[in-house]
Amino acid sequence: MTEKLETIEASLSAQEAATKMRDRKVSSLVVVDANNKTVGMVTERDLVRKVCVYDASSKNTSVRDIMSDALVTTDAISEVGVAADLMIQNQVRHLLVVKDDDITKPLGIITPSDFAGFLKENLDIDDVNATILESLKETEKD
Repeated sequence: MTEKLETIEASLSAQEAATKMRDRKVSSLVVVDANNKTVGMVTERDLVRKVCVYDASSKNTSVRDIMSDALVTTDAISEVGVAADLMIQNQVRHLLVVKDDDITKPLGIITPSDFAGFLKENLDIDDVNATILESLKETEKD
């Protein structure tokens, strides 16, 4: 899991979200309200599917309008396989890690890059598989 979460206020623009993702080299931002309470998540996929394909103005589209507010979460003590199953079953690439189902203060996030890093460190794999996993990690950063 990545513990450092990047956040953005729901009232800000999609353009500001995209800029922050680029600058921080992340593929998602945790969306917070004015009281810094987690209310959703915005991903690169949200930007593409909800702004770009409609030729909408990213400057005039708010994060609130494109964020996902039905968050898929897992507990920090869950097994790695449980987290992977949740992501597959819910068809998400960003899994918020919380304590006691409390999304107001997330502990971290799990992405495919995290799984690739975990597999590389924890499995005895050959050079070809290691290269494939490394390329997956690099793709996630782009």
